[in-house]
Amino acid sequence: MLFLQNKFLDMTKHIPNILTLLNLLCGSIAVVLAVNNNLITAALFVFLGIFFDFFDGFAARKLKVQSELGLQLDSLADMVTSGLVPGIVMYKLLEFTIDTPSVSDNSWTSNTNGLDFNLPILPLLGLLITLASAYRLAVFNLDLDQQSYFKGLPTPANTLLIMSLPLIIEFQNNDAINAIILNQWFLIGLTLISCYILNSNIKLFALKFKDFSFKNNATRYIFLILCAVLLIVLQFAAIPLVILLYIIMSVLDNLTSK
Repeated sequence: MLFLQNKFLDMTKHIPNILTLLNLLCGSIAVVLAVNNNLITAALFVFLGIFFDFFDGFAARKLKVQSELGLQLDSLADMVTSGLVPGIVMYKLLEFTIDTPSVSDNSWTSNTNGLDFNLPILPLLGLLITLASAYRLAVFNLDLDQQSYFKGLPTPANTLLIMSLPLIIEFQNNDAINAIILNQWFLIGLTLISCYILNSNIKLFALKFKDFSFKNNATRYIFLILCAVLLIVLQFAAIPLVILLYIIMSVLDNLTSK
């Protein structure tokens, strides 16, 4: 019996890492889809990856198997799902705004000398999100204070913001909103704001419940209720508002706590 218990414990300690690897798998699939201009399905796999990302930490805490390996593996997976993918999606959105054919339409064997840099320059600005996400993840791993709160916008939240853009274009069917999203200056501005907010010093509350009492989690409960209402009413267009609400409520929570 003791042998079986030990075997069970050995198996359960790998569950969080398996969930993290599933996050990485979803992110890798999303990269392939995004490069091939399939941004809607890419968003689906990103959301699935973020789901696994949330539950790997939850599983590690519940099973009491947190480890340095898990921390590093989690950041590596996040770098793909919540770092590389949103950078590529922003690249693609910026590419849509200029009259330049997508390089993904060309065969990789088409260049005879293999040295042609056949990429439009402006859309490369979108990859600044990938760089800012990498820096944020590295800082997060070294910052021992970010246990009950985040300093700067977490990469998954920023990724939800970026991935919501093609979904809004596809499903909201609003010409005015689409014109704003596919405006070069809007996308460039959003890229720069995204890079800043990822690495800002703004303290944002974490959705980690030590208990389920309303008194100790009032901000979290109110936020989740408002999120549900916004998503029901506005659907995908609610996601940018949810991120803005998250930042505003965190700032207000910081002020009231002081």
